[in-house]
Amino acid sequence: MSGTFPLVFSVTSGKGGVGKTNLSVNLALCLAQLNKRVALIDADLGLANVDVLLGLTPQKNLFHLFHEGATLREILFPTPYGFDILPASSGMSEMLTLSTGQKLELLEAVGELEDELDYLIVDTGAGISDNVLYFNMAVQERLVVLPPGPTSLTDAYALIKVLNNRFGMRDFMVMVNQASSAKEAQGAFEKLNGACRHFLHLEPVLLGHVRMDKKLPEAVCRQQPLLRYAPGSPAAQDIQAMAARLQRVRLSMADW
Repeated sequence: MSGTFPLVFSVTSGKGGVGKTNLSVNLALCLAQLNKRVALIDADLGLANVDVLLGLTPQKNLFHLFHEGATLREILFPTPYGFDILPASSGMSEMLTLSTGQKLELLEAVGELEDELDYLIVDTGAGISDNVLYFNMAVQERLVVLPPGPTSLTDAYALIKVLNNRFGMRDFMVMVNQASSAKEAQGAFEKLNGACRHFLHLEPVLLGHVRMDKKLPEAVCRQQPLLRYAPGSPAAQDIQAMAARLQRVRLSMADW
């Protein structure tokens, strides 16, 4: 395959409030800083907040694609951070469940962008709703965000189990977020990996972890990506390390 082969991956989770969107935004910025062409889809269609985290106010979003005839290129919004976003709407109940026709429409529209991209990041909603399962099924790779703790572990495993049982998905990357140390992150991953190996006969891959960092909530309050607000912070360094690993994932897929 050519060197322009894009990596399309989701950032997903079994439960909300685990830092999924923050990770998506900062990975997009980090990859853009590496001179990669990046677009980020806010696929949390009913509770979208990518634009809020970035302090942006796009005039159109995916609601206008499905309900007002807008084209994807009219919705695609360039950010001042070097990557584009496809914003969604918040508080629109019509967006919570997409019809089969709408899913196909979105898939076809996004397919037109892929030749122009190195990375397409899909920030899904949390849980196992139809929309979450659809977006995770449609991508090449799935990055599951897992904070330490038993409830997060249970919910992450449930998401992987449903995607495996219903759709045959076997490839999962894991990022342990809000970890106090590399040891805690490794322990949380090993518990998930052990359950997946024993019950599902698959083994996720640990992409990395992000340490707890007081700069992160400060960046959120200022509506700036952490990598712009505090690029030298521990969490920013961890995200940069994961972006480097994603580059290796993309290159390995291009060799298939």
